Amino acid sequence: MTSRHTHFPSSSARWAYACLAASMALVGSYVGLSKLLVAVFPIFLLAWLRFGIAAVAMAGWVRRPTSEAPMSRHDRVLLFFESFLGNFLFSVCMLYGVAMSTALAAGVVMAALPGVVALMSRVFLGERLTGRVLAGIACAVGGIALVSWSKQHGAAAGDALPSAAEASRMALGNVLLVGAVFCEASYVVIGKKLSGTLGPRRISALVNLWGLALVTPLGLWQALSFDFSSVTLPTWTLLLFYAIAASMVTVWLWMTGLRHVPAARAGVFTVMLPVSAAAVGVLLLGESFSAAQVGAFALALLGVLLATWPERRSA
Repeated sequence: MTSRHTHFPSSSARWAYACLAASMALVGSYVGLSKLLVAVFPIFLLAWLRFGIAAVAMAGWVRRPTSEAPMSRHDRVLLFFESFLGNFLFSVCMLYGVAMSTALAAGVVMAALPGVVALMSRVFLGERLTGRVLAGIACAVGGIALVSWSKQHGAAAGDALPSAAEASRMALGNVLLVGAVFCEASYVVIGKKLSGTLGPRRISALVNLWGLALVTPLGLWQALSFDFSSVTLPTWTLLLFYAIAASMVTVWLWMTGLRHVPAARAGVFTVMLPVSAAAVGVLLLGESFSAAQVGAFALALLGVLLATWPERRSA
């Protein structure tokens, strides 16, 4: 006879899950809070200050450990694209998208991340998608559909509609947010390849240095005409949190977790990003939150549970 028993994740897998969830929750928090920063700093200046602050904080992480093999040319190319897509383009698309749209809309669009990550991990990494992971992705897609339905229903019920100019601006913002989704999904897939040869700290530091190099010309250009004396102490404090969280802590947490979890399963944890972003939008920025959106994010959390729930295996 065949017996079945529950296979619980190991301690390393549980630690990896915690790192992945914490990383995406932190990303979501600064996606929401970045709306406060883009109201003060020009986009490229903000990105330049972020990478510069983080470069100082991670200066000790650049040196190669003795236990780590020298980087190959392939790894160097991957590091560049990890930074170009996951840092530079993601920051530009996300910051401009949030500025033109809302933090809550950013959270809703970002809910598509698990599905995009799963698709790319299947195509580029050849990973097998299990039933539980597919169910988790389906929950994220269901959440997006629920939010879209609620918006259409609200408009049909006579809700105030935005002007044509405002609607066009928000549509462009949402397109940029979709671009940010694909950039972040590429970041996950490329990071999975890098985590097999480089340590999380060194990946974080090198990716940040590439981001600093890419944005420096545009950042300096905007810095020349910016009045730094107009920035208040609370804004500088928020910028410091944003830089350390975005370039240092979240990358280290994500790369640490990604070493022990397949990219497709790790991608399910990206639903913590829209949940956290929406929470910031509602609790700190005063944006509205409907019952349909509550249901959408409940589906997102259910997706995480499905992807990480202990599996039953035949003995």
